[in-house]
Amino acid sequence: MIKNMKTKEQIVDEILSRGVAEVIDCESLRKKLLSGEKLRIKFGTDPTSPSIHLGRAVALLKLRDLQDLGHQIVFLIGDFTGVIGDTSDKDSERPMLEQKVVDENMKTYMDQAGKILDMSKVEVVRNSQWLGKLTYGEISEQADVFSLAEFIARENIKKRLDEGKRISLRELLYPLMQGYDSVVLKADLEIGGTDQRFNLLAGRELQRRYQQKPQDVLMLNLIEGLDGRKMSSSWGNVIKIMDQPNDMFGKVMSMGDDLIVKYYIHCTRVPMEIVKKVEADMAGGILNPRDAKLDLAKEIVKIYHGEDVAEKAKEYFVKTISNKEIPDEVAEFEIDGKEIKLLELLVESKNATSMGDARRKVEQGGVSVDGEKITDTNAMIDSSHDGKVFKIGKLGFVKLKFLK
Repeated sequence: MIKNMKTKEQIVDEILSRGVAEVIDCESLRKKLLSGEKLRIKFGTDPTSPSIHLGRAVALLKLRDLQDLGHQIVFLIGDFTGVIGDTSDKDSERPMLEQKVVDENMKTYMDQAGKILDMSKVEVVRNSQWLGKLTYGEISEQADVFSLAEFIARENIKKRLDEGKRISLRELLYPLMQGYDSVVLKADLEIGGTDQRFNLLAGRELQRRYQQKPQDVLMLNLIEGLDGRKMSSSWGNVIKIMDQPNDMFGKVMSMGDDLIVKYYIHCTRVPMEIVKKVEADMAGGILNPRDAKLDLAKEIVKIYHGEDVAEKAKEYFVKTISNKEIPDEVAEFEIDGKEIKLLELLVESKNATSMGDARRKVEQGGVSVDGEKITDTNAMIDSSHDGKVFKIGKLGFVKLKFLK
């Protein structure tokens, strides 16, 4: 309701500032957004993992803001660049992926993006349609736009060179590919993270070479993951937008208090005036960070699962974590036999991702029944546990039912 009462100027100014690190060219883009001109807004993502996490969803939320203003979103799936690999944010060379891995990863990308964007209005493209057809002559012409000095001046590349780490010639080509994508798509604006700065600007330079008007660039801040490092699938410190509601809520609650305001800004669309009040109230000791985080977690879950589910996730968290109670509804796990190994129980009930993960959970005291921890990794669970509720970690519960 608050958003609807804002003027177009206020909406545009928030789009250009909320979670934004840099805009090139800001005045140019602001005028276009206010003019009523329908812009082609490019956003590319390489399917190097099967799940979209909140770090990537920051851009999707910005795209939705722009989509709501009537602009054309062009969602580019880097099925070609995903094989090649971008090392813009990496400390070492990223290996080339097999095409079948990329194809598998991208299967559910549209469904995931549809959690935020109206995909019926989105133009979806794959850059294998044009990048795989370029000739050596065309690539050489594109490469002539940039110097080697410009490439190696990038912070992470310079760092790797200083450390004597290998940099492949393949890595020099990635900015050309991302830049040429903008030429093919005739992008008016490209959105990406600050780690993509060189690649985003490459689009402007190549568009000039092809006698196109250079795209504006909107760079978004990167957000930290659960361990305080940049959120990254390769580090496993992510909150996935397809996480189950209770898991998503619990992950948000597990992060440091110093990230509360940053997540409000980047991962929700709570009005900025409310976000600023939350920040001021926490700083003044009026608002307990835990209460702010409870509301934050609910807002994030609401985006991907709806308000009713978000409220239930909050109730579940308060009941099971804060009050240490067993939830009213616990998933039942049927055992077709007289006994089962504890580690197998954890894996088969999907409360552990592998036997190694199950072993760690047990050894760290994360498994209990009737308040008693089970620390024996060789433990066998028999029919005497029929009907018992096992607690696994902070949020996992499973009720056993023996069929024999």
